[in-house]
Amino acid sequence: MPEIKVTPLGNHPMACCTHSTLGMDSEVLSVDLQVDEELEIKAYYAGHVLGAAMVQIKVGSESVVYTGDYNMTPDRHLGAAWIDKCRPDLLISESTYATTIRDSKRCRERDFLKKVHETVERGGKVLIPVFALGRAQELCILLETFWERMNLKAPIYFSTGMTEKANHYYKLFITWTNQKIRKTFVQRNMFEFKHIKPFDRSYADNPGPMVVFATPGMLHAGQSLQIFKKWAGNEKNMVIMPGYCVQGTIGHKILNGQRKLELEGRSTLEVKLQVEYMSFSAHADAKGIMQLIRMAEPRNMLLVHGEAVKMEFLKGKIEQEFNCYMPANGETTTVTTNPNVPVDISLNLLKREMSLGGTLPDPKKPRTMHGTLIMKENSLRLVSPEQAMKELGLSEHHLRFTCRVQLQDPHSDADTLHRIYMHLKSVLKGYTTQHLPDSMSVMVESIVVKVSSSTEDPNTKVLLLSWSYQDEDLGSFLSTLLKKGLPSVLC
Repeated sequence: MPEIKVTPLGNHPMACCTHSTLGMDSEVLSVDLQVDEELEIKAYYAGHVLGAAMVQIKVGSESVVYTGDYNMTPDRHLGAAWIDKCRPDLLISESTYATTIRDSKRCRERDFLKKVHETVERGGKVLIPVFALGRAQELCILLETFWERMNLKAPIYFSTGMTEKANHYYKLFITWTNQKIRKTFVQRNMFEFKHIKPFDRSYADNPGPMVVFATPGMLHAGQSLQIFKKWAGNEKNMVIMPGYCVQGTIGHKILNGQRKLELEGRSTLEVKLQVEYMSFSAHADAKGIMQLIRMAEPRNMLLVHGEAVKMEFLKGKIEQEFNCYMPANGETTTVTTNPNVPVDISLNLLKREMSLGGTLPDPKKPRTMHGTLIMKENSLRLVSPEQAMKELGLSEHHLRFTCRVQLQDPHSDADTLHRIYMHLKSVLKGYTTQHLPDSMSVMVESIVVKVSSSTEDPNTKVLLLSWSYQDEDLGSFLSTLLKKGLPSVLC
């Protein structure tokens, strides 16, 4: 992994950046930037649009991941978003499609091409409102390939300005696209369109069929709205909405069946053209959001960029596994974190614990490990007691606890001992219980119970319980149990 030094500007400290080598056959999925000893920034590939990135900011042992917009499904020009199992304290995720699960990409593409083809075949015009980056390039590649295969002659245009500039950057940064486009780049740049030409506003009045990509994507202003006004009155025409539309926009209104629109200046527009919605959005759907969460395994989740009712539903699903927050705009949320203390574990101790535990433990569930914690030069190590004693020059001491319990029982010492043995054997079925009459004792694991009569009253038995510190819990349980006395009937 090569290391790149970033030259400082002004008084900024030197930063160190490590990432994969970028080439035609390589795929950069993350980039690390170590700002100083405490601050680290890591960018992850987000899909969505060219150059989109999710960012992890780590300060000391605590970290936050902010996704921005991302897409977990690869498309014709970009790969899927990716993140490692970074386990941040907080993952802030967009939730545009919090309750949507899209159908297969192949079915959507087939339906899209069918509707466009049918419309131009009957002499109609197709308007596709898009935003400059992302879906415009995706659908341009799809139609370019289809037009080439079907040898169609109807013109396809994209609006000049932002989309034209965006296509220029796609050509410039071809190595940021998916593997298929990078591999075919030597023979042909997929963004050098043969059938798709820049649009002039005068073309909107031309007779005959055509397909136009125009911005913006929600028909709330700009060239897409101007074209829509001209074509809305002809039922042979079609508008295909490929993405999300905010409530109140023309796009949202026509998708909800509104056929008479009030425009500026109190004029009305009757919508006769066909309206279709086909989700080619570059945002992750509900399945993709849950996929990212399981990849990152955050300790806490925070949802942003979505509709409240749909976000609430997704929040309920997430809370089955993780803490989840959903603050309103402008609201402050306090997220409590438990800082991790890094501890190096001795390899020998780890092997021993693994051999005792059998299969690999579930990383989501805590597991108890027995060892000795050594702190040296602000670092912690967990080693076996034997290794700790050897390193520190110490000898092992054995600690035992003793407890005295008085018990009222009119039987002989031997009978009382037998009754105690039977009682403990019935209660502690998962433990090894031994009856040792020669030493007038009962043994459970390391715990020894000895019986003798009181010198003052033969009916009062004195029980001495002794146990090692490893069996502290069991020893305390037995002392409490015997203080309650023995049952009158013992099998």
